[in-house]
Amino acid sequence: MVPGAKARPVQEFLNVLLFRPLAHLVVRLLLPTPIKPHHLVFFHTLLVLLSAALILWGQDLLAALLLQAKTILDNADGQLARLRGEATELGRYLDTELDFLGNLFLFLALGARTEAWGMALLAFLVFTLVQSYDFNLERLYRLHRGLPLPEEAKDSPSPLLALLRGVYRLLFLPQDRAISLLEGLLLKGLRLDPRRFFDEAALAGVVNLGLTTQLFFLGVFLLFHQPRAYLTFVLLQALYLGAWYVWRVLRSIPSPRWEP
Repeated sequence: MVPGAKARPVQEFLNVLLFRPLAHLVVRLLLPTPIKPHHLVFFHTLLVLLSAALILWGQDLLAALLLQAKTILDNADGQLARLRGEATELGRYLDTELDFLGNLFLFLALGARTEAWGMALLAFLVFTLVQSYDFNLERLYRLHRGLPLPEEAKDSPSPLLALLRGVYRLLFLPQDRAISLLEGLLLKGLRLDPRRFFDEAALAGVVNLGLTTQLFFLGVFLLFHQPRAYLTFVLLQALYLGAWYVWRVLRSIPSPRWEP
């Protein structure tokens, strides 16, 4: 494993193969410098916002390249924080919420570029749902196996931290609660086997549609000047999620026990 990389039960393929090693090269250069993890967060957010503007202006190649640079730096900020012992609660909220902001502007740009506003809005909702499942399924996996949740830093109270906590509760907590509620209802209502309902195979179904993979494929579609096709690609993930859910449920139904 790359030093400083986030430990996960199932890793995102493109992260492990490409972006995490590249990010570690950046981190090695940054370790002796005064650059902080939150500086990288602000910088890669600016790259996403610039990419959104470039998409709007039809500069697809440069936008695609900046999105991949964003992913490298997005990996690097966490690695840098863990290696230096600088992980903070403020930084975690900042990273999550600025990612959301960047994603929103990307889909606004795609909507304006394609003039398919309804399609772009639905794609953004599907995109956000996929990212929420990526986060929540890992948490539920750990809980149902009695594994500890990743340790998270707790900062001293401050107005900025209170603001970021409030934004998180507004944007993300309803998603987290809805997913947990649905998963719990299915688990208990259908008497599913939790060891299969929350296993590595189930996690892999959404981990490999994480933010790294999404931005990589947006870059690929932009290379071919097909932003509308990317929206279709994201919308098709809703069908995939439905099929994935049915598969998870069917494979988790306990086998009947036959008695002589």
